[in-house]
Amino acid sequence: MPTLIELKDGVYRGVEDPFTHVADDEDMATGDVIVSLARFQSEGEGLLSEGRRVGLRLKAEEEAEALAYDLPRLAVVALEFPKYRDGRAYTNARLLRERFKFAGQVRAVGDVLREQAGFMVRVGFDAFEPADDASANEWQAAAGRYRHVYQRSADGRAPAFAEREA
Repeated sequence: MPTLIELKDGVYRGVEDPFTHVADDEDMATGDVIVSLARFQSEGEGLLSEGRRVGLRLKAEEEAEALAYDLPRLAVVALEFPKYRDGRAYTNARLLRERFKFAGQVRAVGDVLREQAGFMVRVGFDAFEPADDASANEWQAAAGRYRHVYQRSADGRAPAFAEREA
């Protein structure tokens, strides 16, 4: 089971993941699950009708707009980073939070490194499956490394130019 780091009230904590990632070629697990978009489109109604919490794993090439109708029924959207330098999941996270007002968990999965923590939090991620075995304390330090930001984002922090004007 991968390590899961959650951000709640400004504090990063290592937690036990209550969700099971289920690949398209695997039998459905019991309990709370995270499935692919394709599997959700074919089996999602059945999973949700069973009363379990359902999450969806969105690949980098898939767009958040595909989830718009189902977002209120999802507990987690896990956005995949196939490589740390692939930034498409950042765009999807920001769209989920700002355009679609998704209040559930937005989780970073795949090639997720703590050096990305501050940027991920800014666009709306609140859970992380780190690829580098980083601890929650290391994520806390990495996310708070820089005091100033230079543009507006989903986290609502004032950019440096606005601080100067105040």
